[in-house]
Amino acid sequence: MAENETSGLFEVWVYLSQTPLLWLTATLVAYVVADGISQKLNRHPLANPVVIAAGILIVILKTSGTSFQTYFEGAQFVHFLLGPATVALAVPLFRNLPKVTSRILPVLAALFAGSITAILSALAIGWALGLPTDILMSLAPKSVTTPIAMGISEQLGGIPTLTAVLVITTGVAGAIMVTPLMNALKIQDYAARGFAVGIASHGIGTARAFQINPLAGTFAGIAMALNGALTALLVPLIVRLF
Repeated sequence: MAENETSGLFEVWVYLSQTPLLWLTATLVAYVVADGISQKLNRHPLANPVVIAAGILIVILKTSGTSFQTYFEGAQFVHFLLGPATVALAVPLFRNLPKVTSRILPVLAALFAGSITAILSALAIGWALGLPTDILMSLAPKSVTTPIAMGISEQLGGIPTLTAVLVITTGVAGAIMVTPLMNALKIQDYAARGFAVGIASHGIGTARAFQINPLAGTFAGIAMALNGALTALLVPLIVRLF
């Protein structure tokens, strides 16, 4: 009897594991759990919900022997929402347009400086290490949000999936470093703090900025949107140097 029940459960699992809804649900539940853990730890920079959720999913996939292709059949629905979410960043820009226009010169200066530095530093380090061209092209747009970065990488002959990994790594690093770094530099202006992390660390950094201060989050979202557009224009020009 027990053997039949075990066999039945295994058959149910095999069926569910091939169902896209299962992995969509698993992704959402993993993030909810990760966000709860982050909240319990008072939003410590090291308790990043994205990292925790990714760890939970890796354990589940490894334990269940599920391939990434099977998982992504469900997770692609979340991935699809990255595009609309990026476009929706125009909303905080519109709502805070007076605040942005009142600081238009510093905003533009920071935008160009941050965008060019992010692109050039990545390419220069990669070139110095002797990385092949396709890896360099994958690395160049690492500081913009995933859908834009993957599109840029594909157009330049890079590897979009590698770009996605680099984007996430950049975002997590920025989210962890931003608060202690800004405190060490004694930068107290939350608009400046948010704008800096939005340029350097896109959506993950922006989420961290919103946890710290609403104004920081707003300017991080604005920086993320503007940097995505500017990087798409600058990267094809800058990569010619390499």
